[in-house]
Amino acid sequence: MLSTQVPFVRLIAVAAPLLLAGSALAQEPTEQRSAIADVFAYENAGLVGYLIIVLSIVALALIIENMMSIKREKLAPPDLIDELEALFDGQQFQDAVELCEQDKNYLTNVVGAGLSKLGHSFETMQTSLREMQTEESVKLFQKIGWLSLISAIAPMMGLFGTVTGMFVTFGNIAASGGSPNPAQLAGGIKMALITTIFGLTVAIPVGVAFYALRNRVIKTSTEINAITEDLFERFRGKS
Repeated sequence: MLSTQVPFVRLIAVAAPLLLAGSALAQEPTEQRSAIADVFAYENAGLVGYLIIVLSIVALALIIENMMSIKREKLAPPDLIDELEALFDGQQFQDAVELCEQDKNYLTNVVGAGLSKLGHSFETMQTSLREMQTEESVKLFQKIGWLSLISAIAPMMGLFGTVTGMFVTFGNIAASGGSPNPAQLAGGIKMALITTIFGLTVAIPVGVAFYALRNRVIKTSTEINAITEDLFERFRGKS
């Protein structure tokens, strides 16, 4: 029961700062609330701001998908472990091979790689087993690697928006002959600030989610690798 709650607990932890910010906004006096709400206004965000918003939607979808799919219950179902152990105990290795081919996941891919060297020495089987363990772990790290990329790109896009906003501001100064009206500068400065905020708002929670998922990948892959090693331990000493 606890394992099924962990993804939602971590998702809440990622979203908590945004929820708290919204709660604080609701409690602010009207005049202060309108000023704070302006921070999250889209009108002055420009193209870069809208791209960051799209990036945040992609990041949220990736976080939810990874939290739901990178679980031990998905990568190594308990009933499948029990079935493989029963087949190994009964030395029904061909049935185990067929089972691994029918139900593809982390566990069956690793076990199938080991069984493909059945009849060879234990060292050969173990080498094949560990090569597939590494390959499956790399696939999981590549899967969550997109979150690391988004976490790195978002603040850079915010910085790009900042530079763009300052460029607009100085363009208005030049166009006014050096004596601009403050209202003429507000749009460019607001764009610079909003895109910076947008970039950091995306980068921080996505970075937290990436490290949480990375730790989950390490923990889950280590546990599954231990299970597969234990299954093939019976072949040690046999040629």
